[in-house]
Amino acid sequence: MTALATDTGARARVLIAADHDATRTGIRLALAGAADVSEADDAQAAVDMAVRDRPDVCVVDFTPAGRGIRATAEITTRFPGATVVVMTDRIDEDEFLTAIQAGATGYVSQQIDPARLPHLIRDLMRGEAAVPRALVTRLLDEFRGRERRRLALREQRGVELTEREWQVVEALRHGMTTRQIAERLGIHEVTVRRHISGVHHKVGVRTRSELLDMLASVEGAER
Repeated sequence: MTALATDTGARARVLIAADHDATRTGIRLALAGAADVSEADDAQAAVDMAVRDRPDVCVVDFTPAGRGIRATAEITTRFPGATVVVMTDRIDEDEFLTAIQAGATGYVSQQIDPARLPHLIRDLMRGEAAVPRALVTRLLDEFRGRERRRLALREQRGVELTEREWQVVEALRHGMTTRQIAERLGIHEVTVRRHISGVHHKVGVRTRSELLDMLASVEGAER
């Protein structure tokens, strides 16, 4: 098998983070001879290894899926620019969007043909995303919808929110609690509160109720 190499010619390094021995073994065998592989069977260990070793690609597959997404969020927060692909036992649209919001570059099924894994890793290293074809339209719809809301709010208040702040605002609009938002985005509750406080300051409100009322008025003006 042809070895995977970085732009500098160095051999590619792949971190396999999964709680099942069979998963780690299968991926390791699929990449044998193509990349230098390290393994972690625990989410926190995976985060620590990713931050310390800075692999070219991290393959994350933990059960339940929320653990993997939280690990992805922490990896991409502590290791900006990290390339993370989330593997899942079932393709789910909401889970897919949450993984992308957490910073994942790819989202693939555990049932992927092992022979395709080296090609998948190579594509990720080239900066390409690994997204199931069936979910591309959903991703575009989500982006377009968020962009329209962003422009409307900007016109209304003259502010611009970060991507993470918008994710928190969207969750608030859907009635989610601080704990639910933290679990969905894979971040700590205190981080959610910090983002909410930042949004309050930017748009000039003091409470969540005032923020939601303001968003409702913006949506009403759009209709």
